[in-house]
Amino acid sequence: RPTAPGPGRRARTPRHGAALFGVLALLATLSAGQWLVLEKHALARQRDREAQLLFVGEQYRRALASYARMTPAGAPAQPLRLDELLEDRRFPRPVRHLRQLWPDPFTGAADWQLITVGGRIVGLHSRAQVVPMRRRLPGQAGPARPDAVRTVADWRFVHVGAAGR
Repeated sequence: RPTAPGPGRRARTPRHGAALFGVLALLATLSAGQWLVLEKHALARQRDREAQLLFVGEQYRRALASYARMTPAGAPAQPLRLDELLEDRRFPRPVRHLRQLWPDPFTGAADWQLITVGGRIVGLHSRAQVVPMRRRLPGQAGPARPDAVRTVADWRFVHVGAAGR
């Protein structure tokens, strides 16, 4: 019900409350829409980082395989440091098995957790404790075990023939 106006004031009517409610509803709708856009962006970024991790991990795995395949007789088949993949000095003319030391897409640094056998590098994995969207890696056969991959750190990039050499 309208109230009596004071000096220099207009009477309040129920329409003012409806307008305020409409503005609040509009703000809530815009906020929810913005949240959805940000969520979609975060999922896309996660998907991109996972794809980049798979690419980079495969580059390291291939470099380790190349290093082992080209090993001269009597020399170790695995490097002591990742730098040796950039410039393999076991030959008269250094060989490059890897173009660059790739950073981990999740940490932004080349702070890989190395997998070693006898002090020599046979593989690596990310240190990131991010739950992946993807549960099965490319080339993986059979059903994915739900408990097999908890974080992206569980994705191992290992040269398969390295342990037997």
